Amino acid sequence: MPAAALSPFTTLVLEQMSSFGPVQAKRMFGGCGIFRMGLMFAVVIGDELYFKADEQNVGRFLARGLKPFTYEAGGRSVSLRYYQAPPETLEEPPAMAEWAGEAYACALRNQKPPRRPKARP
Repeated sequence: MPAAALSPFTTLVLEQMSSFGPVQAKRMFGGCGIFRMGLMFAVVIGDELYFKADEQNVGRFLARGLKPFTYEAGGRSVSLRYYQAPPETLEEPPAMAEWAGEAYACALRNQKPPRRPKARP
């Protein structure tokens, strides 16, 4: 996505992630998904960064009091497996690389196998 189309906050996030490796931002659901090698491992909604979490890494987020991304749908609150990034990730590239790397590892663990094409009769 061209940098001009990104919010200043998303541009900051991408700059901070440069020590982690090449990443891309793609607009989706009112924000941006952050991808590495085709896998989404983070999202930016408004001026908030959220990292992907699962049973192996969610404890780190909970221990820091970091909240999951939630939204309202059908009159109820829905939580996703993405948690707020610690504040230091936006100020310290080594912290960003560590947390982004862990979220990317989570995305790798949880990726779905490619669909096999149906056999033609």
